[in-house]
Amino acid sequence: MTALHRFFNDGFRVFFTAAALYAIFAIGVWDVWLIWADRFGAPDMPFAPAPHLWHAHEMIFGYGTAALAGFFLTAVPNWTGARAAPHVFVAVVAGLWLLGRVGLWFSGSLSPLLVMGLDLAFVPVLAAKILTQLLKRPKPQNMLFLAVLAVLWLGNLFVHLEWAGLAADTAWAGLRAGLLSLIAMIAILGGRVTPAFTKNAMVQSGTQTGLPRNPTPLTGVTIAAALALPMGYLLSAPAPVQGGIAIIAGISALARLALWRTDWTLRKPILWALHLGYFWLGLGLVLLGLSDFGIGSEIAAVHLLGIGAVGGMTIAVMSRATLGHSGRPLVASRAMTIAYGLVALAALLRWVGSSLPALGNLANWTAGALWVTAFLLFIISLWSALTGPRLAKEAKP
Repeated sequence: MTALHRFFNDGFRVFFTAAALYAIFAIGVWDVWLIWADRFGAPDMPFAPAPHLWHAHEMIFGYGTAALAGFFLTAVPNWTGARAAPHVFVAVVAGLWLLGRVGLWFSGSLSPLLVMGLDLAFVPVLAAKILTQLLKRPKPQNMLFLAVLAVLWLGNLFVHLEWAGLAADTAWAGLRAGLLSLIAMIAILGGRVTPAFTKNAMVQSGTQTGLPRNPTPLTGVTIAAALALPMGYLLSAPAPVQGGIAIIAGISALARLALWRTDWTLRKPILWALHLGYFWLGLGLVLLGLSDFGIGSEIAAVHLLGIGAVGGMTIAVMSRATLGHSGRPLVASRAMTIAYGLVALAALLRWVGSSLPALGNLANWTAGALWVTAFLLFIISLWSALTGPRLAKEAKP
């Protein structure tokens, strides 16, 4: 098997690499733009949307969808026993994702309808492949992911409808729906794998008591509330309703986390990174809900969710899945451990930057630099696992 064939033979290789590289590029561009605009005035950019909208869109529908694609193309065959997507399909769908990114970058000189078509093509093709794999062993809890992908796609559609002049005032709702769709995915997936991986590690270490608990009623409340949030934005639900649902989702997520034995994971970065990502999810949702009642900054809460929950959980899952599926021990290197910490620190600083305007610029610039450094460490630490041959029988993520 050639190196190129191997790279496209496993969904996690190409999409986790693409996600990390794009995380570096997109935030690098945004950070440089912010600094340049502050010192010399706002520079012209090749994309049509305002720079802050391009930044928001690309982190949700660029970085976020790449991370999801890598996970689903790797995990779904394990769940169902279905045949993994062939390398040709993986290459084609990766090309669709890349076309969307290129289209957005050059959208200032392209037809908005063409940009819309390029950017909206990726998720339906990915979802269709996931559907064929899930149908081999259909389970309601797994089929639910297709519904969340559909809401994510609708959020992107709402954004492009406004940008193309086909609708008014839909981009804001679309961006919020997109972000909250990613949060719903994490509420479901993170809420499934975090206690399971922790329990497995505890049992393997010989611990038989005090294992993580994941009560079904509490799980149901968290998932139902998390799923309702993106739909609420698309349906223009009143702010107090959205706020109440977000607070319920956040409190129930934190209550779940309290039962997962985070204390036991403190010496195992590959585990505590998952717990930390879920903590940001719960806290961010509570703060987002409070902002709907006029308490605190909505932008601060959004960035706590975007950087802490989405960024923190995806870098944790991507690193673990890469190690496991490349036959390497499920142990985070020192570089990866630092990367986990840098993403968390970036989330905290970005929250400070939005909550305390006097520290805004410095905190925001530093948060961006920490994010870029974290994903550089991800690429450096896991490059051989992402591009090299599998060393042993793979470990399921």
